[in-house]
Amino acid sequence: MRKNLIFLCLLTLFITHTYSQADSSFLYFQKGTAEKNARRFREAEKNFTKALQFSPENAPANIELASVLMAQNRYAEAREKFLVAEKADAQNPVIIENLATLSFNLRKWEEAIAYARKVQQLNPARPVNYIIGKSLNEQENYGEAIKYLDLAAKEDSARADIPYTIARAYLDMSNYKKSAAYLEKAIGLDSSRNSWIYECGLVFYAIPNYKKSLQFIELAGLKGYAKSNDYLQNLGNAYINTSQYDKGIELYKEVLKKKPSDQELLYDVASAYFKSGKYQEAIDHWDIILSSDKTNANVLYMIGLSYQKKGDKQKGQQLCDKAIEMDPSLNSLREKQGSAM
Repeated sequence: MRKNLIFLCLLTLFITHTYSQADSSFLYFQKGTAEKNARRFREAEKNFTKALQFSPENAPANIELASVLMAQNRYAEAREKFLVAEKADAQNPVIIENLATLSFNLRKWEEAIAYARKVQQLNPARPVNYIIGKSLNEQENYGEAIKYLDLAAKEDSARADIPYTIARAYLDMSNYKKSAAYLEKAIGLDSSRNSWIYECGLVFYAIPNYKKSLQFIELAGLKGYAKSNDYLQNLGNAYINTSQYDKGIELYKEVLKKKPSDQELLYDVASAYFKSGKYQEAIDHWDIILSSDKTNANVLYMIGLSYQKKGDKQKGQQLCDKAIEMDPSLNSLREKQGSAM
């Protein structure tokens, strides 16, 4: 009898303690909700944390705590709370979609794909194809990525980063024409992205379509793209490729002031002068390269060719012959030039 009485007392204490914990958890949950609604996220966090101390696996409290952590840009912590909530309620679409988004934002591509596909199972109407497509693209699975990104474009035709991501996928597959087409589409949806515009100019250069390359590189500058040495040099290339030699040379010279010993740039300047028919200026710049590298047979050959173009055929021929002695492969260049003449 005494043992039964002790057992009943212990059971009563256990039930009372359990209900007390539940009541306390609910009380702090209510306080946390009120603070969250008032946008006092730090105070809401404190109350939801206390609620979880009394009931650690409480899915609603974990969801709410995760949401206020997200409001504070604490995404990794928020994801951990959603993972706890998932254990208690694995089919909750709110939990699964947030896990898809947070995994994506934290660059956990495999998890993002898995959760996004589960979202599609739970609620096929939810637009998560971009998460899957972008994640596949980051994993370099470009063919599958494009399939999902095309679906994402149908879900949201005004979202510019969708065609941009497709463009990047085609670029990584060296399909420059497709890449350029999607870059143009992305820019049409968001013309403020000067880095996209500049990138589009470089892709048109690779096709090559020099007229459109110049168009987009110039536009990028007008839109505020930084006038770095690389930008100025590429804009110079674009002018040279469209036979606007004076403009191109001026840009090259502007960069050359900052990089006076850049051998590649010196060669580009000399080549531009040569193409524009200013052979002495071409010789002067090739001479600068030759002064630091006497073994550069290609430069010596071009100097010889420039002298021939100037009318000093004997001197030019001697320099070309000397260059071919240094590098016999240059003889094929002479034969090509001879057949062209």
